Amino acid sequence: MKDSNYPWFILVPDRDDITEIHQLKETDQQQLISESSVLSRIIGKQFNADKINIAALGNLVPQLHIHHIVRYKNDAAWPAPVWGKLPAKSYTEEETNQVITRLKSSLGEDFKYLL
Repeated sequence: MKDSNYPWFILVPDRDDITEIHQLKETDQQQLISESSVLSRIIGKQFNADKINIAALGNLVPQLHIHHIVRYKNDAAWPAPVWGKLPAKSYTEEETNQVITRLKSSLGEDFKYLL
């Protein structure tokens, strides 16, 4: 997510016309949960998270996607949800590249990185 207020990542299954987790085949559901767990563990470690918030809302963007948000007990929204709390703060190009580099070293090449 292009909001540097929080380390925020979106996991998007590469499946067409899917808006809900239950629409995925069972094997794809298991793969999604596995990938979500891997991503959560790595971002939690890489960003020293106090908590990882995970949500599949999709009210505005109907394509299935899972938000993974690193939370800290001292962040501006704690303990409330992050939505609508602060205006989004863009990353610089350098900050974006640093985050991607950190994740690639831990996640490997199986994950795709889109900005």
